[in-house]
Amino acid sequence: MTKRELLRLVLNGQKPPYVPWSFSFTVEAAEKLKTYYGVDDIEEPLGNHILGLGSDIGFFNNIGNDIFQDYFGVQWDRNAEKDIGIPAEIVLKEPTLNGYEFPDPTHPRFFADIEEKIEKYPDRFRLFRLGFSLYERAWTLRGIENLLMDFVTHPDFVHQLLEKIADYNIAQVRVACRYDIDGVYFGDDWGQQKGLIMGPKIWRQFIQPPLIRMYDTVRKECNKYLFIHSCGQVDSLFDDLVSMGLNCFNPFQPEVMDVCALLPKYRGQLTFHGGLSTQRTLPFGTPEDVRNETQHLLTLGAEGSYILSPSHAVEGDVPLENMLVFIEEAQHQIGLNQ
Repeated sequence: MTKRELLRLVLNGQKPPYVPWSFSFTVEAAEKLKTYYGVDDIEEPLGNHILGLGSDIGFFNNIGNDIFQDYFGVQWDRNAEKDIGIPAEIVLKEPTLNGYEFPDPTHPRFFADIEEKIEKYPDRFRLFRLGFSLYERAWTLRGIENLLMDFVTHPDFVHQLLEKIADYNIAQVRVACRYDIDGVYFGDDWGQQKGLIMGPKIWRQFIQPPLIRMYDTVRKECNKYLFIHSCGQVDSLFDDLVSMGLNCFNPFQPEVMDVCALLPKYRGQLTFHGGLSTQRTLPFGTPEDVRNETQHLLTLGAEGSYILSPSHAVEGDVPLENMLVFIEEAQHQIGLNQ
């Protein structure tokens, strides 16, 4: 059974021969692993089951002094945060789209390496990724404080903005689905440590309608698996998301969700990808703590509907020893580290 076939088995709610895994790392954490393994690309030694395609967070141009401009014109300061950065200059200074032109969602750069990656890792599950896919794209363009006020003071503008972003995503997905991919992933953080940033009423009024259009494009029009990422405590939305066609949820944070209760509750309806604590265990625990938590998750996920992973991209403050533990525990299932 290939990794691709195994992922499909898990997503279809069946019991797998072992628990699949897919790990990601920030720039600083990845450098530690590259040095340890003596490689330039950590994908080979990790043995992930998911092959990430597309640009995920988009394309950035360095305009100097660690300031990067994204494809939408937003400037990001990477002086402190090296992976994406912090928005330093918004584009929509007023609640209007007048004078702003969206970039081309079908530009060849988004699809340029798909066939090359598939050829390199033909056995992996192929997942086309779009980051900042709706709410996050809106607040990066408008500014988070402005957008949260706009929900109340300029609702028509917010509806227009979110629908335009959904149009952009749908156009890109339709091109991606011409390739031999298995699924589409939308990244969009709605949660915080306690509840939704904007609250459930506003989520259902503003965000859910364009999401339904995006998700229907993936599930009904393209017949692909649907993955999403949302940090924070968003489990109050799981029933909505399942009804909208969601197949896999990431990052499944144990700090804000009851992993042990939610996985059995939704097994067969929703697959979870994540679960290993990146706020507590990985940065602050011992290697034995990491081993115990990883083994617990592998036991919990043995019946299916689970993909092992830390609950976010592993940060640079995580000791190398702790990273190696969960990698080795995953690989030990099929004897890769023996």
